[in-house]
Amino acid sequence: MLIIVFYAYVLVFSLVAFAASGLDKLFAKSGAWRIPERTLILFAALGGAFGAALGMNVFRHKTQKGKFKLVYVFLVLWLILCVIVGYLLRSDLDFWLNYLKK
Repeated sequence: MLIIVFYAYVLVFSLVAFAASGLDKLFAKSGAWRIPERTLILFAALGGAFGAALGMNVFRHKTQKGKFKLVYVFLVLWLILCVIVGYLLRSDLDFWLNYLKK
């Protein structure tokens, strides 16, 4: 169960980071209030690096800003963490997959 909670956390933060990137791009085009850069990077650092990186590329947003290269660093770190957590909790996942098959 713990592995499902962990991956759900990463998924939710990725969706939030992706949406925030798209909204900030929309706000930038319309000249409206913007989402602070610190907030966008924080979303990536807290687990939304997958969504933040995808949002940067899909919306072509913040791709030239130097500090947003951190998003890719966070992406690699979260990917490594996901692999480690998946390995450590694989027995937990096997239990739930077998439980669902019944």
